[in-house]
Parts: sequence; structure tokens; C-alpha cells
Amino acid sequence: MPSPITIVGATGDLGFGLALRLAKAGVPVVIGSRDAGRAAEAADRVRELVPGAEVSGLANPDAAAQSDLVVLSVPFASQAPTLRSLRDALRAGTVLLDVTVPLAAAVGGRPTRVLSVWQGSAAQQAQELVPAGVTVVSALHTVAARHLADLDHAFDEDALVAGDDRDAKRRVAELIRLVPGLRPVDAGRLEMARITETLTALTIGINIRNKVTAGFKITGLPNDAWQ
Repeated sequence: MPSPITIVGATGDLGFGLALRLAKAGVPVVIGSRDAGRAAEAADRVRELVPGAEVSGLANPDAAAQSDLVVLSVPFASQAPTLRSLRDALRAGTVLLDVTVPLAAAVGGRPTRVLSVWQGSAAQQAQELVPAGVTVVSALHTVAARHLADLDHAFDEDALVAGDDRDAKRRVAELIRLVPGLRPVDAGRLEMARITETLTALTIGINIRNKVTAGFKITGLPNDAWQ
């Protein structure tokens, strides 16, 4: 049986879509929410859409303690308080996949703009907030939540992965490969998240202007681009 993956914020669109995809791939999923009742309801929805899925819903700290690979999928305004609430639950050796984007919408601005983060990016801020020994990896910023949630949607796009630890990035790449049609691409060190996060705002703008749900594809790479 594969190790469980915890998704903190899987009551939201992106986190829920990822929970569906992982459950379909046969991965045990633990859904985290500030409200354990909402987490349990989201777990019930996953089981309805993926019969036989092994999924549970818990309050965020309890959910985070269940796995050594935790996905953080919350709005930027909730990132810091959520991570502070998880400090006693995240163990040394845990990989935190942060999909947070500092969109201006967090403060009432446009979703096609990003906020300046003192540390350089939301992912770098997360690395400062997690306990020692927890490694942050940044990814999935250009993957549409609606496509993740549509189990019939066939992906053909790339997911850029940034982080300072190669083994941690490889674990995230393996998770991404569980979604058919998604190709993980190594985007470099965690500091590159300051660029990859802004691609969310760029993608939103493209989608609005063209009335599409676009993704990114890097040309000129082999099918398995991970090195």
C-alpha cells in the first residue's frame, strides 16, 4: 500500500482536484481543513466520485501528522497562519509541497497581479515558517483546478518544480506523474519560485482574454524530462 499523502486545504478547488487524482491513482489521501467536519465532508465527496478510495478527513494538524509528504493548498492570506498552526505536526524529514501563489486577490486586487513577498516568493516564505528539517518544494502553479477535478480530462502539459533538495523534488515529481499527462520539469532552486508563481497570474490573464483554461508546455524536452 502506498504511503498516504496529506493535502491541507483540500476543501478548496485545487486541493480537492488533486485529492481526486491521487485517490484515482490508488494513493491513500488525508484531507486537512481548519474544520474537521468540512474535511470529512470533502473525503465523502472523493469517495462518491472515486468508489473504493482510501481517504479520510481531519483537522489540519492531525492531517499533517499522518504523512511525510504534505501538500499545502491554501490562499496566500491563509498560508502563514496555517503553517504556524502546523508547527507541532510537521516532523523533520517531511516534504512540504507548497502550491501557494501570492495573487493580489488576497488583498482585494486583481488575480492577474501578484504581491511582493519579502522573502522573494510564497514558497520561500513557507520555508522560513516551517520547522527545521522540513523541506519546501514549489510546484503545480499552472495546473488548472477544474481540469484536476475533471477525471475525464486528458492532460498534456508540464508542471514546473522548484526546490533546493533534489530528493525532495524527485518525490514531488513522482507524485505529479501520478496524474496522467502531467510532466514534471525541474525548474531549479527554490528561489525560482518567485518566477514560477507569477505564471499563475499570467495564465489567468491568458484564460480571461481567450476564454480558455490553458496550461504550460515546455518545448524541446524529452518525454521524461526529469534528470
